[in-house]
Amino acid sequence: MTSKTNIANISFLVREYDEALTYFTQVLRFELIEDRQISPDKRWLVVAPTATTGAKLLLAKASTPEQLAHVGDQTGGRVFLFLETDDFWETHAHLQSHGVTFTEKPREEVYGTVVVFLDLYGNKWDLIGRK
Repeated sequence: MTSKTNIANISFLVREYDEALTYFTQVLRFELIEDRQISPDKRWLVVAPTATTGAKLLLAKASTPEQLAHVGDQTGGRVFLFLETDDFWETHAHLQSHGVTFTEKPREEVYGTVVVFLDLYGNKWDLIGRK
């Protein structure tokens, strides 16, 4: 028998813990899953979309110049994460009201409505409303 596995967390580089936590919980409306101090400079800070059954984001503060250089460019300019919503237009309006930058106008694809937006660091995300 093969054991079950899943991706539990994805490490997401941030400049500062609190600015990232505010962005993810207020702008993207994620839930705070865990916030534990590990050392004076390091926290175990996990957020996830409400009621998710998928992977969560571990907000990891960049601690070296090399890591800091990758904040906002974790995938070399490609779309990094795909955020699905059951109400595309409500979520789109909420993001707009919080000053989120969209790189295009929403478009219809065979799988649903999609638009690319930038997070507070400049990483590209797809917002997707599935058909």
